[in-house]
Amino acid sequence: MQHWLVKSPPKRYSIDDLKAAGVDCWDGVRNYQVRNMLRDDFRTGDLAFFYHSECPEPGIVGTMMIASGAYPDPTAFDPKEKYFDPKSDPESPRWLMVDVRYKRKLKRPIPLKELRAHDELTEMPLLRRGNRLSITPVTPDQWAFIMSLE
Repeated sequence: MQHWLVKSPPKRYSIDDLKAAGVDCWDGVRNYQVRNMLRDDFRTGDLAFFYHSECPEPGIVGTMMIASGAYPDPTAFDPKEKYFDPKSDPESPRWLMVDVRYKRKLKRPIPLKELRAHDELTEMPLLRRGNRLSITPVTPDQWAFIMSLE
């Protein structure tokens, strides 16, 4: 099993939205590096932190499980969709998505500022300067340490 951190602005899609849905698709990925992780590295049963970004206090707010392998993201083919890509072809899809299953909210949010304060997390991709990826890997040690902060 692998571990991940998945970002979403809570105004667009929050941990509460996922809780209400139970299982939902994680669509809208439009970065080739992240697309490749979805395609090549994500496995059903992997665990992920749900991270609220682009908000007054960004941080980890919950956990979820990867509920499917990667499959074509239909929003890439629909001109009415925000994530439409006219160069994406259903015969050879450019963009992928996975399904995710709500696990739980953390007992308390763990803010970015607190994550940055721990030497144990300095190698975490989320904390690297210039990292803007919406999905990043988390090592088992990082996962365990973050869970201990709760």
